[in-house]
Amino acid sequence: MDRSDVTLERMRTFVRVAERGSLSAVARELGVGQSTVTRHLRELEDAVGVPLLSRTTRRVTMTDEGSRYYADAAQILRLVEQAGDEARGTRGASAGTIRISCTAALGVLHVSRLIFAFQDRYPDVGVDLSLTDERINLVREGVDIALRLGPLTDSSMKLRALGQSRRLLVAAPAYLAARGRPAVPQDLPGHEGIRMSNIAGSDTLALQGPGGERHAVSFGGRFRVDHGLAAREALVAGRGIAPAHRWLVDDLLAAGRLEVILPDYAPPPIPLSMLIVPERAGIARVRLLVDFLAERIGGIPGIDKPR
Repeated sequence: MDRSDVTLERMRTFVRVAERGSLSAVARELGVGQSTVTRHLRELEDAVGVPLLSRTTRRVTMTDEGSRYYADAAQILRLVEQAGDEARGTRGASAGTIRISCTAALGVLHVSRLIFAFQDRYPDVGVDLSLTDERINLVREGVDIALRLGPLTDSSMKLRALGQSRRLLVAAPAYLAARGRPAVPQDLPGHEGIRMSNIAGSDTLALQGPGGERHAVSFGGRFRVDHGLAAREALVAGRGIAPAHRWLVDDLLAAGRLEVILPDYAPPPIPLSMLIVPERAGIARVRLLVDFLAERIGGIPGIDKPR
């Protein structure tokens, strides 16, 4: 083989295998057999003339030559896609797929509807929505954009602050009728708390009072869960009290199925941010979705947009 055999298809296969570290995962992603992925890699290595990947029974890693080749290959693929956008002009954003990851409950209840509206505006854009509360590696998983609640530590991604998610204490009328309504934060340790098992320190509840004073009270209970939608169901079922994002329970409050307790004492808000893979930020359709979500996210109940 010669250098003319270095095709974009083979290069793209190599880049994704390098990022994911798994031939089978990339085969599923590309919708081809694993043998096709293996063949693309072999043909690319033959054309380049050096081994690019080191394969073990558990994982695929890049050789030193592969690491150097990856940086240039990823840049070439990015330029090819951006060149296509430029050539198509205003229609450049209307084709292709965007992969987005979102905190699960927020995605189910609100972000999915925003994506529907985006696709109504740009009907040729495909969107792969992945719902997870795990802090995944965006590059390895092939994600372009991620919406995340809470503090972020990944400085390699572009960050766009979307606002603050307000929280409040809520419980079902049936629970309050059976157990009584707390009058002050110090009453909470005597109640059943619905806690998030994937949040550190959930056995202590931080509250801010009407004068700005801070309270930290013990918060226990027999039910812990790692998913916001399950916590929502537990609240409706009268299993206890929980600090809940306004967007998680707004419809239930309006319907009278939940009530706010201790309205003068609120848990601190949680930042909502958008992470963007830098290498994907310049692609037209990704830019359009980033701007669309940033504009519309403030319409979600309880999300205060940044000033």
